[in-house]
Amino acid sequence: MQEIHHLIKGLVIGLSIAVPVGPIGILCIRRTLTRGRIVGFLSGLGAATADAFYGAVAGFGLTFLSNFLIGQQSWLRLIGGAILCYLGIRTFVSKPAEQGVSLDENSLWSAYLSTFFITLTNPMTIIFFVAVFAGLGVGNAGDHYASAGILVLGVFIGSAMWWLILCGFTGILQRLFNFKRLQWLNRISGLIILGFGLFALLGLL
Repeated sequence: MQEIHHLIKGLVIGLSIAVPVGPIGILCIRRTLTRGRIVGFLSGLGAATADAFYGAVAGFGLTFLSNFLIGQQSWLRLIGGAILCYLGIRTFVSKPAEQGVSLDENSLWSAYLSTFFITLTNPMTIIFFVAVFAGLGVGNAGDHYASAGILVLGVFIGSAMWWLILCGFTGILQRLFNFKRLQWLNRISGLIILGFGLFALLGLL
């Protein structure tokens, strides 16, 4: 019963960090509409994996690692912002016709890893998990490792669940997007992603 309680807590935490619309959400929606549900979901799964990683850092009381990551906020923001700017520009200039290619292992891994690194280089993610897990009283004690592990599993499932739902519903709208609409989708989503990247870089000032 205690395990189920921790799992539900983890699900709520995973959903709470995944649901707010940000660059990952824009990327997943755009990739689902242009390249299909599998690519969109794998993009979300990359973010869910990074969420689980940071959840593990906070949950298992790895303070030396969390303090190091928080101390490197400037570098993480620089890397994350640069990646977002690159993806934003690439999305803006890409043509819908070029995206109708068959999926291969490289494109699937690219979809997964790109969102994994974007989420991993977001310093607010680790701060969020440190604060939440500290509030729950999990971590920093050996006898809490089992509870922390179940919470982290719940975080991953909750986050992945949201991306599955989002990509599933977005995929239903895929037929409504012709070449012209997809072109506008690329431009709008590219500008939004670029905006997130510039905002992250401006934060360094």
